[in-house]
Amino acid sequence: MIIRGFQTLTLLDYPGKLAATVFTGNCNFRCRYCHNSGLVCEPEKEQEIGEDQVFGFLEKRKGILEGVCITGGEPTLQEGLADFIRHVRELGYAVKLDTNGYRPEVLYGLIEDGLLDYAAMDIKTDKERYAEICGVEGLDLSRIEESVRLIRESGMDYEFRTTVVREYYDEEAARRIGSWLEGSRRYALQAFRDSEAVMCPGLHARSPEEMEHYAQILKGMIQEVLIRGE
Repeated sequence: MIIRGFQTLTLLDYPGKLAATVFTGNCNFRCRYCHNSGLVCEPEKEQEIGEDQVFGFLEKRKGILEGVCITGGEPTLQEGLADFIRHVRELGYAVKLDTNGYRPEVLYGLIEDGLLDYAAMDIKTDKERYAEICGVEGLDLSRIEESVRLIRESGMDYEFRTTVVREYYDEEAARRIGSWLEGSRRYALQAFRDSEAVMCPGLHARSPEEMEHYAQILKGMIQEVLIRGE
């Protein structure tokens, strides 16, 4: 697996666990508000980190770290993802996967083989505007819907999450997403922050008051609703 970044300690990426985070390059989406545009568009410009370096670090941190988060880019594009996860689990770590859900066949295999402990799937927007936000012409929404189903029925811990951008997220979007994900275990509203690393700089965040308003709408449909990054 090609690794383009490695954070040796995080208290945020894996809920409830002290973890390390592995970043993969490349993505099959071009979301306008993506904050990892370098990893998505020009991953070859990022330093490649060898698997042996990561495994060596994890070996030394046994009993201190509890989990490994694999994020991107989009990890399910990586040929060696399953083997990498197996090795991480052999070292005694729980594994969390971040995904956009567009490769349900890969997700299915990982779930069937019992390789995941936690999945975090990005819900980019409501169904009506998905292709627009993802920058994918001819986007097949059924692939997203299948991944939602797989995660919900997997039995593992999971969350769905949306980065809340003023230009794309409003009360109607919150209601539509809530209806779509109704009954799900956990949904996180993530505050947007503009920067030079964003795919299309110049977008705007919602206020803390607006975020709380959306959370109140969603709490009637989803078991646990979180606000992150305010």
